[in-house]
Amino acid sequence: MAARWILVMCLLICIVESHARHNGLKFFNVKSHGAIADGKTDNSAAFLKAWGEACNWDGWASILVIPHGTYMLKQVVFTGPCKGWTTFEIRGVLKAPIDRPTSSELTWINFRYVNQLNVNGGGTLNGQGALVWGHKPVFMTMGFAFVTNSNVHNLRSSNSQNVHFTMFASENMTFANLTLTAPRDSPNTDGIKIGKSQGITIKDVYIATGDDCIAILSDTKNVTISDVFCGPGHGISVGSLGKNDDEVDVKDISIKNCTFYGTLNGLRIKTWASPLNHTLKVSNIVYEDIFFNDVKHPIIINQEYCPGHHCGNMVPSRVQISDVRYKNIQGSCKGDIAVSFKCSEKMPCQNITMEDINVWSIKGSKRRLTNYCSHANGASYGKQIPLSCI
Repeated sequence: MAARWILVMCLLICIVESHARHNGLKFFNVKSHGAIADGKTDNSAAFLKAWGEACNWDGWASILVIPHGTYMLKQVVFTGPCKGWTTFEIRGVLKAPIDRPTSSELTWINFRYVNQLNVNGGGTLNGQGALVWGHKPVFMTMGFAFVTNSNVHNLRSSNSQNVHFTMFASENMTFANLTLTAPRDSPNTDGIKIGKSQGITIKDVYIATGDDCIAILSDTKNVTISDVFCGPGHGISVGSLGKNDDEVDVKDISIKNCTFYGTLNGLRIKTWASPLNHTLKVSNIVYEDIFFNDVKHPIIINQEYCPGHHCGNMVPSRVQISDVRYKNIQGSCKGDIAVSFKCSEKMPCQNITMEDINVWSIKGSKRRLTNYCSHANGASYGKQIPLSCI
């Protein structure tokens, strides 16, 4: 009888241990895999080894832990698919390499083909951009390609060499509680750049940088942006679009409760005046509850975008912009024009709605702002300061 009882207990213990092993949570510390937090040693091999074990853990979730300290990290690609929820927890500081990329891959830390990924931890990504700005090519800080059902939150990214965060062909991702900073004059340091992605949420993010705070590119839809502070920078942009024939429509973008401080632009849609072989569409864009402080170009649609001013023979843009709504927009402008709609002569903007707009000059009553509309169709409602041209 006693022997049978011992046998039953042993079987139960084996079952419990097996369940915990295959369904539990496990931590993978990069230091246990050889990482050295001296700010000089390349830790890419140790990080990749820890990632391989965490990604292939049979339990329901794994956490790759990067403890406090400063870790030098050369270019790495963390590839899935993984077997369960995988967390990449950055508690310390990661330093980017300052040597130039040696391949066409221009992302410093890249996640690919991962479902159910968390990137968090309260740590910092130090791009060391000041040491390489002005050189080409340089690294974008962190990229997500073919990543789904994932979250990026509670991180800082400073002095990126190029773009801070990029997304490509990704779905159902949330970016929250982030601080992205680079000097006002740092080149091409966009905060977040989104392409060929959908179901993206960006909220509670502070962005002070040298280019677009957020840029929404070709084949992107269902994006919700809220509670973003942008400044300095070039604002939140849809585009640029319409330069290449392989581009796809952009639609269903919501930008709400955002603040722009000292930016070059506020809310911008930009398309090239290029001879596309097909019509590209930008539609259902909503801007609501927006505040400007000392913004040069608060509201702008520019369908003659040409940043280098050497575009050769420009033709009317073949990007059709429609169903764009501006509601409860207010704040100060340091330029002369509050609203500028320079739409395509070939495909005029359609159904532009302006509701309760109040933009004033930083010079007070001494300077009266104006609005400019060209090939723009729509309607205005409620308060319109300055007087609407729609």
